[in-house]
Amino acid sequence: MKQFLFSSVATAIFAFSGTAMAANFVAGKDYTVVANPGTVQVPGKIEVREFFWYGCPHCFKLEPHMQTWLRNIPKDVNFIRTPASMNPLWEQGARGYYVSEALGIRKKTHLPLFHAIHEGGQQIFDQKSQAKFFVKYGVPEAKFNSMFNSFAITSKVAQANKLAQQYQLTGVPAIVVNGKYVVQGEDGKVTQVVSYLVEKERKAK
Repeated sequence: MKQFLFSSVATAIFAFSGTAMAANFVAGKDYTVVANPGTVQVPGKIEVREFFWYGCPHCFKLEPHMQTWLRNIPKDVNFIRTPASMNPLWEQGARGYYVSEALGIRKKTHLPLFHAIHEGGQQIFDQKSQAKFFVKYGVPEAKFNSMFNSFAITSKVAQANKLAQQYQLTGVPAIVVNGKYVVQGEDGKVTQVVSYLVEKERKAK
């Protein structure tokens, strides 16, 4: 009985602490309020947009937390990955990402590419190295190269840049919630703040 009571009390304390912690998330400290809010891609859903770069070690550290969060993503949330392209090197990665998306292999290549760079020590950043990487997933180099600088891919990169400028991003990873809030970091606190802001937006509907 004492053990049961202790467990109940511990559970209650944990629940209270979690609630208190969530209540303590404040603008300017745990997240930034966007000065010029953006529109969401799917009306009626709460948007969570992750800006990242495959070569970013902080993005790599955050990825397991994002994967865990995504396994239980609420039905009213629309999650979008957006490769940052705020400089020429990052733009190369963004183009490769959008090519993988257009070819329908993004889910197969996303994590392996992260691991190849950060655990395998591979420099997969430019067009040539990415083309060779995607060959492993059934994409001929000629096909990859023909799409890399295409109008469709260039348009997506331009849109990603426009959003990054609108949200005044200076680095990655950066998670934008409903076009209104920016959360940055590389640990589990990021997804806690994201969930808090999702609930904040849900209550505001």
